[in-house]
Amino acid sequence: MKLNNNVTEFILLGLTQDPVRKKIVFVTFLLLYLGTLLGNFLIITTIKTSRALGSPMYFFLFHLSLSDTCFSTSIAPRMIMDALLKKTAISFNECIVQVFSFHFFGCLEIFILILMAVDRYVAICKPLHYTTIMSHRVCCVLVAVAWVGSCVHSLAQIFLALSLPFCGPNVIDHYLCDLQPLLKLACADTYVTNLLLVSNSGAICTVSFAVLMVSYVVILHSLRNHSAEGRRKALSTCISHIIVVILFFGPCIFIYTRPATTFPMDKMIAVFYTLGTPLINPLIYTLRNAEVKNAMRKLWSKKVISDDKR
Repeated sequence: MKLNNNVTEFILLGLTQDPVRKKIVFVTFLLLYLGTLLGNFLIITTIKTSRALGSPMYFFLFHLSLSDTCFSTSIAPRMIMDALLKKTAISFNECIVQVFSFHFFGCLEIFILILMAVDRYVAICKPLHYTTIMSHRVCCVLVAVAWVGSCVHSLAQIFLALSLPFCGPNVIDHYLCDLQPLLKLACADTYVTNLLLVSNSGAICTVSFAVLMVSYVVILHSLRNHSAEGRRKALSTCISHIIVVILFFGPCIFIYTRPATTFPMDKMIAVFYTLGTPLINPLIYTLRNAEVKNAMRKLWSKKVISDDKR
């Protein structure tokens, strides 16, 4: 593809240009990012070391925490570092890499959430066939498909980004590189590109959200035939998943399913799903899940005992 670009770097304006507020941004988002790493690494370690968490649900939760960690890492370190700098420039190549990683792990999270809903549907609606349908091999294949699908989606985003000619302005009024703010800087008609963006990212967000909501309606409807204890346990798990789905998809749908216009609130909404959701997910899945909490206690107890023996 022949590129007609005179721009070699972009200037990210970040959340604010005020020196005092930039320090607040640095401290706040450093703590949020460290909390995200700690929470997700704790879930990853617990699932990997606990035999009690060997079911498909925790296999998918492992990959959700992994995608959350990588998703926030594609954004947060750069954002935190930029809060300390006066000139926050990012090279064209770095910008493209960020677009790819941001969309890759964001799309992967969407697909993993769908797989978790499928797992809950089979467990609740077809319990007698659960072990056959959701075998370890099937789960591995599903996750592999999710990774490949995310890669295809991200490559499509890169193709759209590289098709844009940049020959003038290079200031991005955002804290990250994404197609929406890049469209504003292109020195060409971006109607078709924006249409492709909506049909790609927008469609994935909207269709996936609709599929997830329908699946959970079916699951909750089928709970009428279960015992009180079975309903309580299934409801606890499903409500956790529904909270995560709403928190993640709400902002995504708002950002990616509209024309290429920007609003003052866009950056704060982006903060919520790029840095807030990866932090909230571990809290939701641990605070509402007794099995995960018990496994964490056992893991911590083993660590304390091993430390005492030294």
